[in-house]
Amino acid sequence: MGSEHPAAHGLSRGFPADRAALVVYLMAGYPDRATSLAALQAAARAGADVIELGVPYGNPLADGPVIAEAAKVARESGFGLAESIELAAGFLESAGAGAPPVALMTYLNPLMRMGPPRAATAMREAGVGGVIVPDMPPEAARPWLAASAGLDTVFLVAPTSTPERLSTVGAASAGFVYCVSTTGVTGERAQLSAELGELVSRVKEHTVLPVAVGFGVSEPSQAAEVARIADGVVVGSAIVRRQDDPLQVEEFVGALATAVRSARS
Repeated sequence: MGSEHPAAHGLSRGFPADRAALVVYLMAGYPDRATSLAALQAAARAGADVIELGVPYGNPLADGPVIAEAAKVARESGFGLAESIELAAGFLESAGAGAPPVALMTYLNPLMRMGPPRAATAMREAGVGGVIVPDMPPEAARPWLAASAGLDTVFLVAPTSTPERLSTVGAASAGFVYCVSTTGVTGERAQLSAELGELVSRVKEHTVLPVAVGFGVSEPSQAAEVARIADGVVVGSAIVRRQDDPLQVEEFVGALATAVRSARS
């Protein structure tokens, strides 16, 4: 116990130096284990640079209706943190050396229920690169950080974050900084904030890590727009909405990847 999976690596490896990274969110266990594994494999084939694997949770405060409903379905079939880690291990094993790094997106409650040492050990053994915990600010992260050597912990900033908060998050994060594009919950939006470029610039003043933007990106043209100003583009609800059909996932992620890769050319 306690050994690191050979495929384990930090999340920043998924961020190329010459373009933005495509960060693809999928819900573990939705609509079932086999289909969610196939969707992960499809996303990797189609060009996902980083996988954000959502852990089903009953009170997903940061998630909009599409992701919340997917979490509900997955939970009803018995999926939680342990099962999500196992799914990540299966995906990374099947994808081999070329697998994109995987970040688990979980809430603090499942992490503390499993226990930080046990959870961190299981993630390292699975090859998971790190975690994103929306309801765990740096001030509450000490038990997790003490147990999670070898795993990146990504913290979030928002348009309302003060310079002091940006500095705190920039110093505490590892792998990348998650920049929430707008206040509210996840979900597809018709337009991105006109102030997004200024927000990303403010975040970059407080960190040397890549800055990835999420919440609201729903189509390739928006992904390209974000890719021109940020180091990473996170797409979630628009992919989860297609997750019950891995062929649709592959086609849509392929279109997003093409848009992201050509954004700066």
